[in-house]
Parts: sequence; structure tokens; C-alpha cells
Amino acid sequence: MEASLAEPAKGEHFYTVTPLLESWALSQVAGTTVFLKCENVQPAGSFKIRGIGHFCQEVAKKGCRHLVCSSGGNAGIAAAYSARRLGIPATIVLPEGAPLKVVRRLQGEGAEVQLTGKVWDEANLRAQELAQRDHWVNVPPFDHPLIWEGHSSLVRELKAALGTPPGALVLAVGGGGLLAGVSAGLAEVGWQHVPIVAMETRGAHCLNAAIEAGRLVTLPDITSVAKSLGAKTVAARALECTQDFEIFSEVVEDAEAVSAVQRFLGRPPELLPLVPPTALANKPFLS
Repeated sequence: MEASLAEPAKGEHFYTVTPLLESWALSQVAGTTVFLKCENVQPAGSFKIRGIGHFCQEVAKKGCRHLVCSSGGNAGIAAAYSARRLGIPATIVLPEGAPLKVVRRLQGEGAEVQLTGKVWDEANLRAQELAQRDHWVNVPPFDHPLIWEGHSSLVRELKAALGTPPGALVLAVGGGGLLAGVSAGLAEVGWQHVPIVAMETRGAHCLNAAIEAGRLVTLPDITSVAKSLGAKTVAARALECTQDFEIFSEVVEDAEAVSAVQRFLGRPPELLPLVPPTALANKPFLS
């Protein structure tokens, strides 16, 4: 079974081209057309499979025999999924507060799970130690050019679906990998003028803190409730992107983020089929 999965995997990407759907409810709230890029339907459950899948395939070509990844969830799941597709073992290092359902999901993908430290940065140190073993490779959750290259595929899909550039892109920032990848994708398709709204919760706002300081800074701790999703230091490339692209850094309180999630789940937006590009004259927002 493993061999049959591994051989085709080496020449094919692991991510799925995801739907781009109009949200009637969010458009009403925002006062403009809002589209959702539905990365939740990826085989590994998030956009992470784009970059991490690409990274894992490339290192496998160079002789990697064991993957190790530090992750609070989605990155680890993407690494474990990629390892299973490639037919090689994986060890995922999580912060101690990681949800049990995430641990079980990783184990279900065949990965070994280790729990270390209170936040991602501490788990990452353990992953780096393990990666010193022969033919083991550390899979960075967000800070590597191959990761950004993989994430840039998202923007190519947006251009194929929309044809014309949107008014803005809205995305979340943890360590900055998605921001770096989307920025690279915008430059690739000639949309570098499209603004990006980069969202963080206070207490995990490493990008915003770096922008305010004008340099990379390390947060003393992750005090946001989203402990397993934050990094204390943003990727250097993400900060560089704020100089090369029009990026608006926005920070919300935990209570605001939780309330928004509850509203979203309590009143699911009606998703409509994607309208033709000719109907996008009002410059929609993409999330």
C-alpha cells in the first residue's frame, strides 16, 4: 500500500485546487463582495499542504528518510500527510497544550507524536535536535523558500478564477509563511499592487510588533488563547514583504476573534457560485 502511494506522489503535488465561493452573509456585513478561498477542503485540512507538501517532496528527492516537524496543528498534519504519501516515517513535535484530537489525527496519519514545551518555539527546538540525526530533515512550518513557493500556488488559482485583481486579500498571520507565499504569488501574476490585510490576535502579534519596532522582535510569550497557532518571532521574509507590498497589519483581541468565529459558525454564510469576472467591478475582498 505504501509503495503504491509513494511512487505517484513524487511527481504530483499533494494539494487540491480549492473552490472560490462568494459569501452573501459576509458581503452584507462588509458592504462589498467577499469571496472565501475554501482551503478547509484540502486533503490535510488547511492551506499548509501547499507549502509543506512541496517542501517534503523536494527533500525526499534528495534522500530524506525521516521527516520531523514542529507544529501546533495544521503544519504537523500537512507534514504527516506528506510523509504517508511519500512512504517515509514522520515525527511531529507539538506544544504540550495541543488538542487531543490533533494528536489523534497525526497518529492516524502514521506519525509519531512528541509533546514538548508550552509554545511552538520550544517544540521547534526539540524538532531541530531530532533533525541532527542522519537522513532526518526538519520541516519548517513557515520559514523556508520552498514553503513560500508552495503557498504561492494559491494566488495562481485566484487569478485563474477571477481574471482581474481583487480589491484586497485578507489572511491570518502566525509565523508569516502564508503572507510570504501570497506576496510571492502576487508578484508572480503581476498583482503586486493588491493590498493585503494581515490579521493577528493580541498576544500572538509577532508581525505587528516587528512592524512597530522596525525590526524582528521576539514576543516574551504567547499570551493569546491561540497558543498553539502563534510564533514568538515572525519570519524575516514576512517582515521584508511589508516593505515590498502594501500590507495592513491589524490586531484584534481574543474576545473579538472568538466572537467572530461564533457568529460565523452560528450563522453560516450562504455560499453562492463564483460570479463571472465581469461582475467584479466593485473590487471584491478575498479571504
